Amino acid sequence: MSTLAPLRLLREPWNASEGNQSNATLGASSGWCQGLDIPNELFLALGLVSLVENLLVVAAILKNRNLHSPTYYFICCLAVSDMLVSISNLAEMLFMLLLKHGVLVMRPSIVRHMDSVIDTLICSSVVSSLSFLGVIAIDRYITIFYALRYHSIMTLQRAVVTMASIWLVSTVSSTVLITYYRSNTILLCLIGFFLFMLVLMLVLYIHMFALARHHLHSISSQQKPPTAHRGGSLKGAVTLTILLGVFFICWGPFFFHLILIVTCPTNPFCTCFFSYFNLFLILIICNSVIDPLIYAFRSQELRRTLREVVTCSW
Repeated sequence: MSTLAPLRLLREPWNASEGNQSNATLGASSGWCQGLDIPNELFLALGLVSLVENLLVVAAILKNRNLHSPTYYFICCLAVSDMLVSISNLAEMLFMLLLKHGVLVMRPSIVRHMDSVIDTLICSSVVSSLSFLGVIAIDRYITIFYALRYHSIMTLQRAVVTMASIWLVSTVSSTVLITYYRSNTILLCLIGFFLFMLVLMLVLYIHMFALARHHLHSISSQQKPPTAHRGGSLKGAVTLTILLGVFFICWGPFFFHLILIVTCPTNPFCTCFFSYFNLFLILIICNSVIDPLIYAFRSQELRRTLREVVTCSW
C-alpha cells in the first residue's frame, strides 16, 4: 500500500498485454529507469507542514472581516482543497503504519473500503483545486475589466452557489474516477479538464497583463504616478500567475503520466517515466505546501492577519 491511494491506482498501465508489460518492465529495470525510492517519512512530514499552513490561511480569512469577500472565500476554498490532500495523505500513512506493525487488524474488504474513501478525498481535492484556481482567475479578471460592476456581478450569493457547485461536482467526478479508473475515457476527460483550465487561465492572464502593460505605458507617457487600484490589480495578476506556474510545475508531471498511460503504456521511454511516480506525488504535495506561502508573501493584509493568528492576537 503506497502513498496517495487513487494515484497508486494509476501507477502502472493496465491497457497493455502481460507480455508487453513484462518486456517493458525488464527494459526499465536498469539505469535511471529504476526511479526514486522516497521514504514514507517525507510524505508524512510534507503532509503535516501543508496541513498547518493551510489551517493558518483558513483561520486568517475567517478572523479578518476585511478578507470576507468572494475573492478570499475562493482562496479559502483552495486552501481547504490543499488540506484535503494533506489530511488524506496523513490518514493513509497512519493507516499503513498501523497495519504494518500489527496494531490494526482489519478484513481485506474493510481495507479496500477505506482505501476508496481516501481515494475520493484526494481526487476531489485535485478537481476542486484546479476549479478554484480557475474561478479565482475569473474573479480577478472581472475585478480588472469590470471594476465598477464587480459587486453586482460577483455577489456573495453567486459566490456561495459557485463554491457549492464546485464541491458537488468535484465529489461526484472523483467518485466516478475511482469507480472507473481503468477506463481511458475517464482519464481523457480528466486530462481534457486540466488542459482546458490551463488554457482558460493563460488567456485571462495574458489579457490582464496586456491591459496592465498598456496602463503603465499610458502612465509613463503622462508622467503620472500609478493609482493604488491599478497597482493592486497588477499585483493580483502576478500572484495568480505564480499560483498557476506552481500548479503547472507540481501537477504537470502527473497529468503527463496519465497521458502516457493512455498513449504508450508499453513504450520503454514511457515505462521509465512511470518509474518516477513517487517524485510526481512529492510534487503534488509540495503544491499544497507552496500555495499558503504565496498568499502570505503576496497579500499584506493576509500576512498581517497570519501574524496575529500565529501570535494568538485574537
